[in-house]
Amino acid sequence: MKIIVPMAGRGSRLRPHTLTIPKPLIPIAGKPIVHRLVEDIAKVLNQKIDEVAFIIHESFGQQVETDLIAIAEKLGAKGTIYYQNEALGTGHAIMCAKDSLSGPAVIAYADTLIRADFDLDTSADSVIWVKQVDQPEAFGVVNLNANGEIIELVEKPKEFVSDLAVIGIYYFKDIAVLKNELQLVLDNNIIHGGEYQINDGIKQMMEKGMKFVPGKVDEWMDCGNKNVTVETNGRMLGFLHQDGENLVASSITNENATIIPPCYIGENVVLKNCTIGPNVSLGNNCKVENSTITNSLIQTNATIKNAKLDNAMIGNHASFDGNFTNISIGDYSVLE
Repeated sequence: MKIIVPMAGRGSRLRPHTLTIPKPLIPIAGKPIVHRLVEDIAKVLNQKIDEVAFIIHESFGQQVETDLIAIAEKLGAKGTIYYQNEALGTGHAIMCAKDSLSGPAVIAYADTLIRADFDLDTSADSVIWVKQVDQPEAFGVVNLNANGEIIELVEKPKEFVSDLAVIGIYYFKDIAVLKNELQLVLDNNIIHGGEYQINDGIKQMMEKGMKFVPGKVDEWMDCGNKNVTVETNGRMLGFLHQDGENLVASSITNENATIIPPCYIGENVVLKNCTIGPNVSLGNNCKVENSTITNSLIQTNATIKNAKLDNAMIGNHASFDGNFTNISIGDYSVLE
């Protein structure tokens, strides 16, 4: 089994956090989004993962590539890097990894996290993972026949078709079939919204009578912008806390600090006269003093003093002191 992860977009809606690292490497509950995504998919598949192929922009740099290879190797899989240097759509992104498109595989877009527990129907030609939503008109949805098979993909339907939204994770019994269909999409210059889309390859497979079925996830968590990323961090902390996972490192320094779970607190964090939590992630080497922090995501090596923070997202090596007004704030920063 292979996992194909298109992640070449920088994530402009998450600036300034994505100015230095791509969005899929933003940590959620102490672990990069893409790392959690790949691990969660591996758990659902319950099969040996042979390869994880990451499709990135060449500008991401060597350290990002090294980190991604390490994620694959932690699963006992080979890590492969491909490049998509032009934003030409989902279908084009997948074809950038064409040398890995053979055999059973899952395609997963790295801006979402899931919680799921279902048996993968490996007899189907494809499984499209979906989540029941309240406002299906805002999503791409699947249309099912009487046998519960997917017969149509409908993008943001104006009239009700289904409330099962496509979340961007797909299983293919033989991804080489999709590869062939997407090659036809490219060769015939089939473009929607100015881009080559995975849906056009899938629709061609459906027209040839291939069996598509839905796989329903229990939770679907987005990481598209700051507010939903902070919310997703809190939800993931709650799930991990329920699972009994230890989220507080033993190396922290606690001087008159209160920790209200669920919280993730990384290695060598120093807490003095503060209250942390609930729903807070503090990355490695952070220092927090005389502060109250709730519902927030703080990355590594940050220093926070004299602050009262809620629904905050603070990047690496940042320094914030609520008592002072002499500040240096970069592009895309927001103070509210």
